[in-house]
Parts: sequence; C-alpha cells; structure tokens
Amino acid sequence: MKPKGTLLILDDNKDVLASLALLLDDEFDELITLCNPAQLLSTLRQKKVDVVLLDLNFAARVQSGNEGLYWLHRILEHDASVAVVLFTAWGDVGLAVRAMKEGAADFVLKPWDNQGLTSVLQAAFRRCVAAGKANPGLAAISDTPSVPVTRRPISFVSPRARSMMSLVEKVAPADVTILLTGESGTGKSALARFIHERSLRKEGPFVEVDMATIHPNLIESELFGHRKGAFTDAATDRKGRVAEAAGGTLFLDEIGNLPLESQAKLLQVVQTKRVTPLGSNEVVSVDFRLIAATNHNLALLVDKGQFRADLYYRLKLIDIVIPPLRERREDVAVLAEGFLQRFTEQYNKPALKFADDFLMAVLRYPWPGNIRELQHTVERAVILSDGEITATMMPDRRVEVLPDNGQPRSLDEIERDAIVKALQKHGGNQVKAARELNITRQTIYNKMKKYGL
Repeated sequence: MKPKGTLLILDDNKDVLASLALLLDDEFDELITLCNPAQLLSTLRQKKVDVVLLDLNFAARVQSGNEGLYWLHRILEHDASVAVVLFTAWGDVGLAVRAMKEGAADFVLKPWDNQGLTSVLQAAFRRCVAAGKANPGLAAISDTPSVPVTRRPISFVSPRARSMMSLVEKVAPADVTILLTGESGTGKSALARFIHERSLRKEGPFVEVDMATIHPNLIESELFGHRKGAFTDAATDRKGRVAEAAGGTLFLDEIGNLPLESQAKLLQVVQTKRVTPLGSNEVVSVDFRLIAATNHNLALLVDKGQFRADLYYRLKLIDIVIPPLRERREDVAVLAEGFLQRFTEQYNKPALKFADDFLMAVLRYPWPGNIRELQHTVERAVILSDGEITATMMPDRRVEVLPDNGQPRSLDEIERDAIVKALQKHGGNQVKAARELNITRQTIYNKMKKYGL
C-alpha cells in the first residue's frame, strides 16, 4: 500500500525528472515535479507537500551546492513539517551531511538505485507522520540505527549498511547466537555492543573477550574459570568470562584464533549452557547469549581442518557481514562527521569543522584500516588543528596516488585519472568537471559509477 502523502521533486535535469516520475508515480498519492527552483515557494503555498526530493546543484546557477542549502532553509522556513531528502552526487556527500545537521532528513546519491531511492522517500514520509509532522532532522536519517561511535547512534546511508542494520534490528531481540564477520577495523565490537543494547538482555552484563590477545595456554582458564591449585600459579579461585556473562551477552572477538582443543569445550558450553571450571567437578549452569566475531574466513579454516565444522555452524546461525568502507563510501562522510562531533567535545574545540578539501581527501582514500583508521585520522586532525580542518592535516600516506608500475596505462586508467583530476579541480562538482571534460553530466555520473568514484 502506497503512502498517502505528496512528493515534490526539484531537479534542473528534465530527463531526471521524467525518469523519477515514472519510478515514483505509484508510490505517493500525488507527485509534483519542478525544474526551476524559482517556482518552489509558490508551489508550496498552493499545495501541502509532505516530502521534497531536492537537488543540491542547479546547472544554471552556482555549482557549489550552496543553492541547494539555500532552498532547504527556505522550505523549512515555510513549513518545518516537510521532510527534505537531498539528491546529490558522490562529490557532494560532505555537503549533504552538513545539510542534514541543518534539517534535511536524508540524502540519496546519483546515479540512484531505484529500490533504495523509493525506500528512503517512503521512510522519510513515515517518520514525518510518526513524529506528528515534525521535521525529523539528523536524528532520524535512517529507519535503522547504525554502529554507534559513542552510545548515540549515527545513521548510515549506503544500501549495504542499511541492509545490514535492518538484519541487526530483526535479530537483536531474538536471543540467538550471532557471528559477525568483517575486516579489521570495521566495527565488529561496536556492533556487538549495539546488538546487546537492543536485546532483551540489555540490563545484563556485556562481557568482551579478545581471543587474539590471550595466550593459548590460558584461554580455557579465561573462559571457563578455575579452582585454586588447578595449575601452577592458580593461587585462588577464578570466575571465568562465561560465568561473568550470566544474564547478559558474551562477545568473543577474533574467534578464529581459538585453538582446536578449546573449540570442542566451547561448543559444549554453548549447546548446554553449562560450564565446568578447570580443576573442579562442579557443573555450573550459565544463561548467556553468544556473539562471536572474526576477520578470518571460517569456512576456509574448516576446509583446512583448523576450525571445527560443528562449532562453525553453531556460531553462524545468524551470519552478519560488515562491509569494508571502500565498498560503502557513502558512509565515510557521515562517520567522519560523527567522529568530529565526538572529538571536538572531548578536546574542547567546538568551533572546528571540516574544509571541503579535507572531506574530499577523506572520501577518496580507500581506508584499508576501515572505521578504526578513519577514527584515528579525525582524532589526530582535531588534536593538531586550531582552525578549519583542511586536507593538509591528512597524513601524506593518505593521499591517493594511481599506481605507477612502469607499464603502459590502459584507456580506462587514463579516463579515470582525468575524471579524478577534474573532480578535484572543481571541488567534487560533477557539472563543472563534465564541462571541462566536454561530456554530459549523466555521462560523468555513469563513469564515476563505473570506476567506483
């Protein structure tokens, strides 16, 4: 059943308007399209509009995105109940994030994904209704909250991250075993804590154990506890981490490092919810939920005989894959802004903000260290900066350089390099870059998608 509201789309490209009209006509009761922003306010005075899809740039005017911000402010001044969703290209993501702080509900990247765009617009309308027609603002960017940088969640905008968080919301209250997989630094620990805080066990303890930091000879004592005299240096009784998690969640990070001989004991504990401390015959019942995480390919370890198949299938009852930042670069600016807010508060530098060139450098870098590396980069910039945070505050190694291996470059490499340089020259503005390259704006959108820009 489609929403009952009215959607207004403002974009200077008539082909884009025609495509969107075909896509969204059945999604709202009424659809209004405008290609001239000068008609916007008069249209809003004549019609009660619930959601506006607003382009950040207009070809006939200034191409910095500032005009989109201007019309965002005018819309909200006219009617603060309107949910404004920004329509922007990749290079404007940093500006879009700032716009959300000023009242925008969400943003969608061009070229758009049909299903994703439809979902964002419908979600914006539902949130507007649920809030009693109050403008949702930054606190409600997404239907699904994200991995928190602090206890306050930051919303993701990429389709992959939204899909992941939709699954998280479904399984968090279910009290089932969950396996989190992803590269180092993707936020597995933060996501595990988030799941705990959304579970029925949120009032219980959250016990985290990093298996990679424990000596193999001490793992069973650490997990299951021991009695005095169980082994050399066991001078007192010790309560294991499993028992400490009673009533709450046990999070075993880097589970792939668990030795084979300990995997059988862990499997038995997970299946029976009973634990026997080392040096004791006493069996203790423990009610806990298990979340495990790894940056290893456990299926491959199973094939190699390095991980028990029965434990693997027990753990992956629910398998949540956290994508690396290079595969969801729409989220980088949102996360960076969240870290900026966190560290400006921590270091008492409330006036600091990102310059556009810093955001562009952040967006172009592939972030092999993922969220952890991004966090450290922003923290370092905040510490070293006394004014606006510019690209000069990025470490030299984070300046992306196309590979130079002495081999002849392909046409694709030359084309990609030309597009990157044009975007850099014009601050990420696709229209100006397209004009310099003598191609259409739609062509540069398609090329950016092709090359992952």
